[in-house]
Amino acid sequence: MAVTEEDVKKKMLDQTDQKALDASQKITPTAQVASANELLDTTSKKITAPTVAAPAQISLPGYDQTAPIATPAKTYTSTDASPGIGAATAAQGTVSNAAIMQAAQGTVSPASLATAATATLDPRATTQFQMGQLMSSIQAGQPLPAWAAPQVRKVTAIMQQRGLGASSMAAAAMVQAVTESGIQIASEDAGKYATIQLANLSNEQQAVLQNAATFASMDMTNLNNRQQAAVQNSKAFLSMDMANLNNEQQANTVTYQSQVAGLLADAAADNAAKQFNAKSENEVDMFFAELGATIQTTSLNRKAGLEQFNVSQKVAVDQFNAQMQTTRDQFNANMQLQVDQSNANWRRTINTNNTAATNEANRQNVLNLLGINQNAMNNIWQTYRDQASWNMKASENAKDRAHNAAMQSAAIAADKDMYDTKYDDYLISEVIDNIFG
Repeated sequence: MAVTEEDVKKKMLDQTDQKALDASQKITPTAQVASANELLDTTSKKITAPTVAAPAQISLPGYDQTAPIATPAKTYTSTDASPGIGAATAAQGTVSNAAIMQAAQGTVSPASLATAATATLDPRATTQFQMGQLMSSIQAGQPLPAWAAPQVRKVTAIMQQRGLGASSMAAAAMVQAVTESGIQIASEDAGKYATIQLANLSNEQQAVLQNAATFASMDMTNLNNRQQAAVQNSKAFLSMDMANLNNEQQANTVTYQSQVAGLLADAAADNAAKQFNAKSENEVDMFFAELGATIQTTSLNRKAGLEQFNVSQKVAVDQFNAQMQTTRDQFNANMQLQVDQSNANWRRTINTNNTAATNEANRQNVLNLLGINQNAMNNIWQTYRDQASWNMKASENAKDRAHNAAMQSAAIAADKDMYDTKYDDYLISEVIDNIFG
């Protein structure tokens, strides 16, 4: 059976008012259950405490020792070495003649005295000489030089304007123009030569001064070198005198110290021999006395230590056994508690997951129902909007077609009237042309 548009609309209207989901639309979660092999027990997880047997006892007899008998200590008398030590004498020294320094004297060499440089004026640095050189470049029957031609052409043009081109005034003016042009050029050339001559004279004077300063510096350096050499020689001889005096004093000191050391060494050797003999006897007596006391103390300490060892070993074994029993009980209790906690947590996790799955299924079913209602409502409203849009567009298209037809008709009529007007104008212009040929 074919499905019509009315059937689709009716189905969407029913879905907008649907109150519950069908069996095929619902989500049904599967609950979890705890399997037998998922729960823990304490089988093979508890321990038993080991026990340690009583320790062996150490027998005390046979460890006693006896101390030796001590003897009286010896004494000694020392030897005095001070009567054989005399008084020390100090060495006396004098300054040698070579250790007394004389101040060095210097003189100024002739080359270190500067003389003023002088010069005479070069003829080429005068305007007269340069003017003569310029005028000699003017030759009869030849074109004027480039430096004189512009002024001459200017004067010639002015005189010809006044009608005096062939007069003596024009010739005098030309000579004056040439002279004035040459004077300026000659003055500049003479200035260049004068500048070069002054620069050469200045350089010459500076060279003389530099040479004099160099020789004067050399004289001062030589004087300083002689003075430093004299000071160095004097210091060397004075150091030699002081070294000789120190060596003599050290030799006297070493000789005196050797004598004192010999006397002290002899007295020390004698005293050391006496002290060693007495100390050796005293050390032997003290050794035997200390050995006896040590033997007696060691015997008593060993006996007390053996008794304490026997007692501590028994107490340690008892404490170890008790500690092992307590540790076993604590471990077994903790193991049972961990097993029970693990099983309880596993069951609680299963219940929590089942509850969460049920809640999620219920939430998803409600969302699906709301989605069906909202989707059906959106489809109904979209159908209504599509129908209204279609009707409005159809109406507007009809009006647009009628408007376009009216506009087309008006345009055709306007074109016809314009054609008639232009044709009439053409006929009138043709008639006028024929009349006035």
